[in-house]
Amino acid sequence: MTSSTDGRLTLDPTLPILGLAAWSGTGKTTLLEQLLPALGHAGIRSAVIKHAHHAFDVDQPGKDSHRLRQAGATPMLVASSQRLALMLETPGEEDADLAMLVRMVMPLQPDLILVEGFKAWPLPKLELHRASLGKPLLAEEDHWIQAVACDEPPAPSLSVPMLDINDQSAVVDWVVKWVRDWPSTCRTLIEERRR
Repeated sequence: MTSSTDGRLTLDPTLPILGLAAWSGTGKTTLLEQLLPALGHAGIRSAVIKHAHHAFDVDQPGKDSHRLRQAGATPMLVASSQRLALMLETPGEEDADLAMLVRMVMPLQPDLILVEGFKAWPLPKLELHRASLGKPLLAEEDHWIQAVACDEPPAPSLSVPMLDINDQSAVVDWVVKWVRDWPSTCRTLIEERRR
C-alpha cells in the first residue's frame, strides 16, 4: 500500500479524504446536508468527521453511560439496535487529533471521509467561499485546496477548478469525480510532498 504521512495524517490511495474548508457562516454543514444524500445515491458511503470549537456532550447527566464516564470509563461506548456512540475524554488536549479520528473511522470502510473544519490540517480540501462575508480566499495560501465553490468569480490567478456553490449538482459531480480519481490524486500528492 502506498501511503504518506504529513505530520501525523496518512494519505491512503484506497480511502479518499476531503476536507471542507471555509470561514464560519459560509454553509459547510448546509452543503454537507445536501451532499451526503446525493453521494449515497451515487453509491458512495461517506463518513463525516466534524470539528467543534467548543465543549459539547452527547450524553445526558444521570444516564448510566454518563455515570460510568464520570466514574472513569474511557472510552465509554453505548450501543442499541439503532445506533452507537463512543465517548472518549481528552482532557489536556489542545485540539482534536484528526489523524486519530481518521484511524478510528477507517475500519468501518467508508468510501469517502469528509472532514468539516480542521482547516489547518494538511489534507485535500474543497474550499467554500461567499464574497458577502468579506473574507479572503483560503486557496491563495493553502496549496491543499483542490477546488473552490464560490458565489462570485474569484481571482483568475487561482489554478484550481471553480464551482458555483449554489449549483448543488455541479458540486456533487465534482466530488464524485474526485472520489473516482482519488488513487491517482493521492499518488500525485504523495510524490509532491517527497520533492
